Amino acid sequence: MSRSDIWVDFGLTGLAKWLSLQSVGGLGPRDVVGEAIRWGEGAYAPTLLSDAELLLESSLATEVVNVLWSAAVRRAYVEEDPWLDGRAWLCEIVRLVTERYGAGELSDLRGGGPGAGLAMRDAVLAEIEVMAAPLAAATESDRYGAVRGVVPALRRVVTEVDPDLGFRLFLRVLKAYGVPITESRYVRYHELGEHLGYHELVVDDGSLWVLGEGESPPPPQEA
Repeated sequence: MSRSDIWVDFGLTGLAKWLSLQSVGGLGPRDVVGEAIRWGEGAYAPTLLSDAELLLESSLATEVVNVLWSAAVRRAYVEEDPWLDGRAWLCEIVRLVTERYGAGELSDLRGGGPGAGLAMRDAVLAEIEVMAAPLAAATESDRYGAVRGVVPALRRVVTEVDPDLGFRLFLRVLKAYGVPITESRYVRYHELGEHLGYHELVVDDGSLWVLGEGESPPPPQEA
């Protein structure tokens, strides 16, 4: 199965969406990982492993990883919260995936998508910059999931880790916090997703808030 055939958000960003809904199903984080790596007869597992390894091999501090996780699941950042040990959590994901599947089974989908080079890096950074102010306002003022430093963390993923992963994290945070976007941005996200080999539902499964013609974004939430 190719990446374009995976019709749900995949890798760490898809896992973050599942984790944000875990209270509905009553599953713990490790159970959610188990469900993810079995999805589609293992089609999901290689992208999850690849994303986790990319972050583990990067120079990002654990605090940056924690900020990203918090924002991706829309959960308030609390420094002493025991669940926030980003690198240990990534190591656990790698362990769970590799215990379930051998290296040969995981090889087909490992690594970044097509076109995830300098041009894609600049394109994704440009989209983050367009949305930097409303994204920062939404993530910092949210009464349930306030997280500071999300925009700088996203920039670092794009420039220091992988534009593909950075773009998916950017989309996940927009969806998690309901940050409104224009129709032109919506079209652009689909263009970038196509370049990266995504199924169209990875870019938007109905969770992006697209402003209609003449519609204005709502006022910022109070903290």
